[in-house]
Amino acid sequence: MTKTKTLAFEIGTEEIPAFDLNNATKQLPVLLKAAFDKASVQCGAIKAYSSPRRLIIMASDVVTETEALVEEYKGPSVALAFDESGAPTKAATGFAQGKGVEPENLERRKVDGTEYVFATKKIEAKQVIELLPEILENLVREISWPKSCRWGTQTSYFSRPVRWLIALLGDSVIPVKFAGVESGISTQGHRFLAPGNHHVVYADMLIDVLRQAYVIPSQEWREEIIRKGVADIEERLGLQAKLPTNTLLEVVNLTEYPTALMGSFDEEFLKVPEEIIVDALLKHQRYFPLYDKDKKLTNRFIAVSNGNPEYSDIIIAGNERVVRPRLADAKFFYEEDLKIPLETFVERTESVVFQEALGTVRDKTKRLVTLTGKIAELAKISPKNSKDAQRAAHLLKADLVSSAVIEFTSVQGTMGSYYAQAAGENSQVVKAIAEHYRPRFAEDALPSTPVAKVVAMADKLDTICGLFAVGQAPTGSSDPFALRRGAIGIINMLASGLPMSLVGAVEACLDTYAFLKFDRKAITAEIIEFFVTRTKVMLREAGQSADVIDAVLAAGVNEPAQIMVRVEALTQARNSMKEAMEDLATAYARANNLRDAALGCDVDTALMGKEEKALMSAIESVDKQVKNALAANDYPKTLESLAALRQPIDAFFEDVKVMDKKEAVKNNRLRLLNRFVAVFTPVADFSKMAKKVN
Repeated sequence: MTKTKTLAFEIGTEEIPAFDLNNATKQLPVLLKAAFDKASVQCGAIKAYSSPRRLIIMASDVVTETEALVEEYKGPSVALAFDESGAPTKAATGFAQGKGVEPENLERRKVDGTEYVFATKKIEAKQVIELLPEILENLVREISWPKSCRWGTQTSYFSRPVRWLIALLGDSVIPVKFAGVESGISTQGHRFLAPGNHHVVYADMLIDVLRQAYVIPSQEWREEIIRKGVADIEERLGLQAKLPTNTLLEVVNLTEYPTALMGSFDEEFLKVPEEIIVDALLKHQRYFPLYDKDKKLTNRFIAVSNGNPEYSDIIIAGNERVVRPRLADAKFFYEEDLKIPLETFVERTESVVFQEALGTVRDKTKRLVTLTGKIAELAKISPKNSKDAQRAAHLLKADLVSSAVIEFTSVQGTMGSYYAQAAGENSQVVKAIAEHYRPRFAEDALPSTPVAKVVAMADKLDTICGLFAVGQAPTGSSDPFALRRGAIGIINMLASGLPMSLVGAVEACLDTYAFLKFDRKAITAEIIEFFVTRTKVMLREAGQSADVIDAVLAAGVNEPAQIMVRVEALTQARNSMKEAMEDLATAYARANNLRDAALGCDVDTALMGKEEKALMSAIESVDKQVKNALAANDYPKTLESLAALRQPIDAFFEDVKVMDKKEAVKNNRLRLLNRFVAVFTPVADFSKMAKKVN
């Protein structure tokens, strides 16, 4: 039986940034598994561990010796491998070299009556401990980092300076070198609670040694400890903590020995808008705010310490001292901003550049007021709502030059709504300002009112159209202005029931860029295609079939809301009327392949037989129904109407020979098929589904 041992490899570093650490931890098992497979090293489970100062990979049941193998490869036929004199040809020498053998060592064997050359390659068994130095050194180099650094006189790159290495296979030290550091058996404990070297004699001991040295070497374990500590505080105080995913992940990877502690701040700061306090706590200090049973913010928070729990009181006091000036700044900035009229802020946006070719934020504001009015008209909202939307657009970006937003950038829009409310603006204007950045991410809520949706759409569309016009459209994976996210937000607002044409809105938006020189027709087409592509991606991510999406898009639909409705309706029809839809798709494909568009659609009833006349009558009836249903945006009714063509087209193909010997009869039947296909053309291209309905 093959002998196995545990592998432990630790890369000790200066503190690695939290999100980079999380990403690297995920990479390690994949990289090691790939390296082991390439070297034919068998092992059991591979597990990655990490803390701010280390990355660890453990592999159980690693074989101490690889298997000896004999590999056989079939090459060209003997007729191609050797010339008339028996000398190897280029085909034989190339094959032999590729397999690492000499041409004269190729073997000849018959396979199904034909003689071929074979290369036999023997791979000797190797001691795994001899392979591991190269494997582990490459592993260190292959970890991908957003940013790397060099330090001292080293030329190697890593996220942060590497200070120690442990590499053990069982109790044997694996000689690994990286950036001037050589592997040994010494790790480092918690920087303050257990400083200095801690020896690891066996690979299996590493995790236990670290835990004894006040290091919790697992992201999952640390998160569990933090969540339990938070839950204990919540239960004791009857409060509820806010734990955003990203902030929690960051805190988990900023600590090696976490302890959840409760602190507080002066209640006077609760007079400041909640969003500023939460921003200060979460994003600036990585503290978790606490809410009461009515979901109102309290003056208490949870901080996660990386220090000695015995000194919790001192640690809490220190955190409270740190948070007070931050909140005092927030209170001061907010109160100072309230002293300045909103119109003054609007004027000050003239000094802020939106985009070099597109002008200042003040220029954008002027465009937004005009565009908002146009979109309000397209959306058919009331004159009162249109007026509110334009007022909100005028004030939309005012808070960007406020002291509070300059200091706490994530509350832009939110602070503008507070300032608008304080200035006496009505609730619709206030809400539109507060929500105009929505949706900010995939799960974010949409703006909650028609006025807010119109304003949010105008803001996003102005950015998209403007940047396309100046040649700053997204390319590949590069989207520095988050235009794709903005497009998704617009599409979701349209899909939520905002009754308007995107194409019309794009045209209205480009009207506001008359001062730019660009190819209006080409840019319009690019922008519409950009939205159609985003819609297609969103539908695929939602689980819709590619063939259904392609069938709808082939009809030339370019309104995202219509595309979504049609795809959903066609999917439901395919599922509920499976047989009918399958027959229609097949019949459509057959008719589409036979038809001759050059002949037109004008048929001569005098040349028709019974089945042809029946089909013609059905086509005329369904054509009217389809046009009426499409005009009413009733796509399910459209598909229901088309389904009525199933029986007459089946009868036609069963009883009628399209390619009649008489030219006039044949052409008349082809024109009839043109008429049949024309009914489907504005609905969907069913031929794209002909082989995929199931």
